[in-house]
Amino acid sequence: MGFEASVEGGEMEGGLGSVQVESAFIGLGCNRVVGAVDWGPCDLVAFGAHNSVAIFSPKRAEILITLPGHKDYVNCVLWLPTSAQIDAGRSSCEELFLLSGSADGTLILWGFQAVENKWRKAVEIPKAHGKAVTSIATVILSPSSALMSTSSSDSSVRIWNVGLPQGSSRDCQISPLQLISVGSKTMVATSLTALPDSQDAFLLAMGGLDNQVHFYAGTSKGQFILVCKVKAHLDWVRSLDFRVPARGSSKAVVYLASSSQDKTIKIWKIARRESDVADSSSGATSLKLELSLRTFIDGPIFKVRDVVWQVSLESLLLGHEDWVYSVRWQPPIAGHLGIDSGTVSSEEQVAEEAMCVLSASMDRTMMIWKPSTESGIWMNEVTVGELSHSALGFYGGVWGPLGDAILAHGYGGSLHFWKEVQTQEWEPQLAPSGHFAPVVDLAWSKTSQFLLSVGNDQTARVFACWKQTSKEREKDSLSWHEIGRPQVHGHDLNCLAIVTGTGNHRYVSGADEKVARVFEAPGAFLDTLAFTVGGKVTLEDGLIREDVKILGANMSALGLSQKPIYSQGKGNEAAALNDSDEAGLNTMDALPEAVPSALTKPPFEEHLSQNTLWPETHKLYGHGNELFAMCCDHSGKLLATACKALSANFAQIWLWQVNSWRPIDQLKSHVLTVTQMEFSHSDRFLLSVSRDRHLSVFERVCTDDNEYTSSPYKLVTRIDGHKRIIWACSWSHCDSFFATGSRDKIVKIWSVQDTETGVQVQNIITLPPFKSSVTALAWGPKLPQQKAYLLAVGMEDGSVELWQGSLRQASESDFNIVAGDGTTSLWKLEMSILEKFDKFLCHVATVHRLTWRAHLSGHERSTSPEIKSTLGDSSRSEQRVDEVLQLASCGADHSIRLYNVILG
Repeated sequence: MGFEASVEGGEMEGGLGSVQVESAFIGLGCNRVVGAVDWGPCDLVAFGAHNSVAIFSPKRAEILITLPGHKDYVNCVLWLPTSAQIDAGRSSCEELFLLSGSADGTLILWGFQAVENKWRKAVEIPKAHGKAVTSIATVILSPSSALMSTSSSDSSVRIWNVGLPQGSSRDCQISPLQLISVGSKTMVATSLTALPDSQDAFLLAMGGLDNQVHFYAGTSKGQFILVCKVKAHLDWVRSLDFRVPARGSSKAVVYLASSSQDKTIKIWKIARRESDVADSSSGATSLKLELSLRTFIDGPIFKVRDVVWQVSLESLLLGHEDWVYSVRWQPPIAGHLGIDSGTVSSEEQVAEEAMCVLSASMDRTMMIWKPSTESGIWMNEVTVGELSHSALGFYGGVWGPLGDAILAHGYGGSLHFWKEVQTQEWEPQLAPSGHFAPVVDLAWSKTSQFLLSVGNDQTARVFACWKQTSKEREKDSLSWHEIGRPQVHGHDLNCLAIVTGTGNHRYVSGADEKVARVFEAPGAFLDTLAFTVGGKVTLEDGLIREDVKILGANMSALGLSQKPIYSQGKGNEAAALNDSDEAGLNTMDALPEAVPSALTKPPFEEHLSQNTLWPETHKLYGHGNELFAMCCDHSGKLLATACKALSANFAQIWLWQVNSWRPIDQLKSHVLTVTQMEFSHSDRFLLSVSRDRHLSVFERVCTDDNEYTSSPYKLVTRIDGHKRIIWACSWSHCDSFFATGSRDKIVKIWSVQDTETGVQVQNIITLPPFKSSVTALAWGPKLPQQKAYLLAVGMEDGSVELWQGSLRQASESDFNIVAGDGTTSLWKLEMSILEKFDKFLCHVATVHRLTWRAHLSGHERSTSPEIKSTLGDSSRSEQRVDEVLQLASCGADHSIRLYNVILG
């Protein structure tokens, strides 16, 4: 009984032809480490995100690309040149550079051609340090070279020469110059500057665990030596930043800002002492006298190239209530790309000289400090921050290239963006968001209007498409943003299932606990959804907005449940009931009261983290271990759940009846953890795969969907399908075959046929071995091409491939497929590789889930033009909607990615 099948490497006759893959959306959080964000002179922000460097545009609030290359967490990034270092000689440079350092000691120099919008990996130093890189600092020597310092937790600081492209050559080099050992007290912050009025003289400041700031003097060839150190703070020094003098400044003075875990900021002044310029005969004696007589009073002095410099404390800034992780000087305004220094007036030059410092603290605030024009006393002029109930604050803050915008990154991987719209008036701006831990599961809503994801950061997030009016564009643009955070939990979330069928939006989540939790969309979310593209609630969904009486939810500080907030009725949805017991408000264990409301534009982080929760409606008890996998049937009547298991007793699949939420059966087949389950599209079969290397197919035997007096499914077959753990499974849209993927790097396709003896499952195709373990599979929706199939394959290394399948009339085969007209024919399946996603589009770690956006019917397209427009951008409006599909993926690199797959 052989089913004819083949695997081909080229294009099929009658196949899908060419395909083009574009990135439509990237949702990603920032790494929780100091120095992980930097704002470049090209008005792009780079930040470390897992093992990659993410680039986002503040104007569009979108992540444009992620740069793969690191093999461990990215700890620090720095643009070269920085916004403050741009001068007239490089204001028209064709290529900018970005430095990144990771936790495994690797340094990478990236090249970016702004005109062509292309990125490249210019240089990689795999073992620049023995341990994690903690900071990077640079100073420009010439248009073709720079001096760089890096600190590491291996108790060393290295000095490097960075060779940049010159002329037609695009070669870059990073050459080591010097290794400075700092002993057992690791340095975590460094800063470099050129000493004014000195030829080839540079000053390096470093601080760390010994609470001191160490000053080293050297040349462009390295040769840095310790010249002095100051007892700067009472706790670890976390950030250092030299102020870059404005162009044309004649002052022989350098300022250094330092911040510490002692909650203080200090401004240090390194000034030239004209009276102590030593000659060759008396220089040593003069310097010795100064060190012995006045060092204690005025601060330490040191000599560089016969010039004496003195370090003194300029000011002590007090105001933060927690550790100050970051301090940055405002860049010179004329240093922005495209601004000619020759056009800057004397008044503007004076404005550039005005000193201004930005600090970011774990007290959830950023402060802008300036000295008073009258007294010279440093004052806090602006304070911005996060007002949510998050217990921890900001890891760092950076200036925009024009000095009129600031950006912070927080403990929860969030980005917080403010812009000065008027003098001393700062307003929050939209910034991208995403998970800050591995994303383990995601699913489209039952109407494909939004995407829901869960991750090990203990949150569930909703992403949807908005139509934005942009000043930079003539036409409105479509962009995806996070619009809700339905669940903020106390355990890592492992799985989710969208409850299909009619009625309100619901989902079930499973975490590192034995309880499954059911959530239902509140009224505030439904009202917000109406403002998204294609998000209008219709009667076809079986949902009447007025029937939803719950407005939102509150999180209990002493528990894991999210209590509902009820509205008082139509026309007064923003008010909650006065009954605190029913609404969950005004109680001792309640966090600050949430204020759910309809949003007409994408929300900020402060609103997402507190005001977009969904109420929890049910808890499902029964499993003996932590939940690991779940799925819901397509009719929305049954839910299947499974937990972690080391024996057959715990590996049972529990079936729950939706709405009543009572358990109706436990399916026995596997002996280890069930890794994934999926119902066939007709709900006739339930497929499960497990760590025990077996796959199981269950068939529905109960026809009465309302009364389950007996088990609704029975085991049809249990097959030892792979040599290693089976991670993924997926049904084709016709339910005639399914695919399984395993750690053995193999994808197998299995047929499901009705025979005289019952249902028979057999392996019909084994695809060639992949380069990495297969961890995610998804058959595409039904395509306009007759008898064409599309299979997405995700792997452990983060790569994604598309395979195409095509049915051919079989001459000798008894594999039957029921055609759309109800006739039965004999076919054979042929598979071939269609597309390998570009590395800049792929994940950089394990792909955990792939899911296609549901194909829209002709009625949906004609009645919902907004949904139609989300399937392709405006430049492709002339293409048929049938030819553009959307594929969503999530992975261990903390990212959610949405691809436009354009079929030729």
